[in-house]
Amino acid sequence: MHRLLTFSFLLTVTVSQGNDKVLGGEECPPHSQPWQVALFEGRRFNCGASLISSQWLLTAAHCYTSKMRVRLGEHNLRVWDGMEQLRGVVYAFPHPRYQGHGHHDDIMLLRLARPASLSDSVQPVALPVRCPRTGEQCVVSGWGLVAESNNKTQRGLGDKAPVPKVKLPDTLHCANISIISAASCNRDYPGQVTDTMVCAGVEGGGTDSCEGDSGGPLVCGGTLQGIVSWGDVPCDTTTKPGVYTKVCKYLTWIRDTMKNN
Repeated sequence: MHRLLTFSFLLTVTVSQGNDKVLGGEECPPHSQPWQVALFEGRRFNCGASLISSQWLLTAAHCYTSKMRVRLGEHNLRVWDGMEQLRGVVYAFPHPRYQGHGHHDDIMLLRLARPASLSDSVQPVALPVRCPRTGEQCVVSGWGLVAESNNKTQRGLGDKAPVPKVKLPDTLHCANISIISAASCNRDYPGQVTDTMVCAGVEGGGTDSCEGDSGGPLVCGGTLQGIVSWGDVPCDTTTKPGVYTKVCKYLTWIRDTMKNN
């Protein structure tokens, strides 16, 4: 079973080892990802997105709703610190080849009703000039579920089996992951990964995007190389990587859509 990451919280998974250390995601330094956008359906958090110019966002096509609202410059979704900017969405452009709730061409441009005011906490991320390379180090970010361990054990699994504890953090979380080779990704998802998708994760699993990570940025070397799209379930125990829309394959469509609208 695969997941489309459409639920209401963006997730960075962390998995414990025997020494109770947590691998993977942790709270980002405030406003260290100034391109990160929180996309709402009315008042409900729905997806992540990336600011790519003062008036344009890039996200996943399956994040589309009829009542989209945007928060830029966010860190804690429950605390107003004065850095935030609220905007409406005036136009949404899902990729013309996207078929609803599918994996292919899962990319969408959003035009803000009013341009963002650029500042230290609100900055666009650069679009790539090349496609991502295997092993390249990247960061995925979002406001989703964080799986942690505790010292309790789960009955029937032995004294050393940790019970995962899952919480919904209010603050933006980041995880360091790397680009997985196409050959490895195709072994995990036979016949399902196209050349417009890229896989990213860590060796052995444990740090990945998950339900609700929709539309969030995969940033490698300061450029937006991926958009969180789909993956395996359950995402907190799978060893398979997350699958991202490969932004480099859509540069002409992105630029033409922005120019013509």
